[in-house]
Amino acid sequence: MSVPSDSLVAGVDLACLSSLAAREAKRFAAARPKTRAALEAGAGAYLGDVPMHWMRDWPMPFPMLVKRAEGARLTDIDGFRIDDFCLGDTGSMFGHSPAPVARAIRRQARRGLTYMLPTEAALEAGALLNRRFGTYRWQIATTATDANRFALRVARAVTGRPKVLVFNGCYHGTVDDTMVELHDGHTRARQGLVGQVEDLSLVAEVVEFNDLSAVEVALAKGDIAAILTEPVMTNSCMVLPQAGFHDGLRTLSRRYGALLIIDETHTISSGLGGYSRVHSLSPDLFVVGKCVAGGMPTAVWGMTDEVAARFAEYDARRPSGHSGMGTTLSANPMQFACLKANLAEVMTPEAYAHMEKGAERLSAGLRRVIEAHGAPWHVVRVGARVEFICAPGPLKNGAEAASAHQPALEAAIHTALLNRGSLIAPFHNMMLVSPVTRKRQIDRLIAAFDEILTELF
Repeated sequence: MSVPSDSLVAGVDLACLSSLAAREAKRFAAARPKTRAALEAGAGAYLGDVPMHWMRDWPMPFPMLVKRAEGARLTDIDGFRIDDFCLGDTGSMFGHSPAPVARAIRRQARRGLTYMLPTEAALEAGALLNRRFGTYRWQIATTATDANRFALRVARAVTGRPKVLVFNGCYHGTVDDTMVELHDGHTRARQGLVGQVEDLSLVAEVVEFNDLSAVEVALAKGDIAAILTEPVMTNSCMVLPQAGFHDGLRTLSRRYGALLIIDETHTISSGLGGYSRVHSLSPDLFVVGKCVAGGMPTAVWGMTDEVAARFAEYDARRPSGHSGMGTTLSANPMQFACLKANLAEVMTPEAYAHMEKGAERLSAGLRRVIEAHGAPWHVVRVGARVEFICAPGPLKNGAEAASAHQPALEAAIHTALLNRGSLIAPFHNMMLVSPVTRKRQIDRLIAAFDEILTELF
């Protein structure tokens, strides 16, 4: 008997989904009495009972409390050992506490944590950054949010223009200017922003990813200082660039005098040097964060010699005073110790080869399961990053990515995977394969995914 389409979500019967979600939530809660008791005992200390508000966004009934993380595995306080494919949402993409980074932390801890002056390791890290990502004039930040914010200041300074052009559905950290969306063809602040008072359309314009015609219309107005983009949209259901899109962005940005900023905070998964190096892109400013120092909070941003010269000219005319760039704890010696260790000993061609091979094993396995069950879904892979999307594909822009997102279905699958020993990122269906992820971990995830889809379909 056919099922009415209004009782389906992404091909799944709503009653079946509801049953799975309720059972898996109950299973998770019943299996973690220590976690529940600890959370109840600690209630009231934090806003919303979590130290960072988005920790409430995990789909489980309550957060998992981690006791230990090692390699590509977490252990919670109830003793469950979990294969970790979230890896700190890329922050630990090379595995938890890589040995060279852990050694660097121990050595530097004996020498001091912060003192607002550079070290020899800082000079060595600069050379390594050029070797890995290409030749830029670098600066160090603590988060990619800060790095993007500072890069935008430079772009506005050297162009004298007010606006940034971003793509619908993008995410570049909590940079105010990028918290915009396309609504009926117009730029507006994203719904849900807390305490938003500025009209963001005065400083930003948003168009759809892969739409070069819309990019040119926006740039032709003459008020765009920079295009800020990920090479692949990753903070939504993943959207790949269409053939010629990046070449078109580069051509149009030069034609209309805007700078091109590429944010590789997630697409560093693409291969050694990130998507830009693998695909020979040529941004004016380059940003990467999260895992660049092996998990130590660090981001780097760099500019070409040409942009650096333009900024030096601007800076020579600038009155003395606060630049609006920099934070006291950024570029501290611990960051440089970890950055040097990670770039030299962890972020290697051998590591990426292992990651690519494992990610292909994972993506192929997920595709086989989806096809076997006749699910109208697809799988996308960008180097070591894999995502199953509960809709047909490929997707071409942020609007399609938003429509493909199925929060209730995804939440149920995430909890069910966790109950079977695999953790994936909470915000989308993103999975990462690290240099220390084992084949058996990948195969366990595929088997769990198959078991779940067997029930849903």
